[in-house]
Amino acid sequence: MSDLRELYQETILDHGKRPRNFRIQGDGAGHAEGHNPLCGDRITVYVRTDGEEIVDISFQGSGCAISTASASMMTEALKGKTLTDARGLFQRFHGTIAEDGDGADIGKLEVFKGVREFPMRVKCATLAWHTLRAALEEDATSVTTE
Repeated sequence: MSDLRELYQETILDHGKRPRNFRIQGDGAGHAEGHNPLCGDRITVYVRTDGEEIVDISFQGSGCAISTASASMMTEALKGKTLTDARGLFQRFHGTIAEDGDGADIGKLEVFKGVREFPMRVKCATLAWHTLRAALEEDATSVTTE
């Protein structure tokens, strides 16, 4: 079990230090801003769709390793997926991280399961996901974890 926990920590640190899809998208991309006042995380999620498909997704901002890694892995998991897939993965991820939904298939995002042992860090892990949901709904209000 400790080998698995160590692998999970390495994955989070890797994505935290070298986030994937860390960039601003130009005109035409939906976006939303999110803020976790408790930790100081700030993020903007950009999403470009073609009909029901997410053709590009990226983020920009600053935050702790958990917040940055979650956003990075979220963008990798959702690029090329449908909006329905994205909403479903949001529900499964949130349920697994925040609500002890152990049976959900969240693939590589399983690395965040240990976060639920630290309730203050759950908001770090879910910030990008809530911000994505606002971007998909074209909600111009800033997302906050408070």
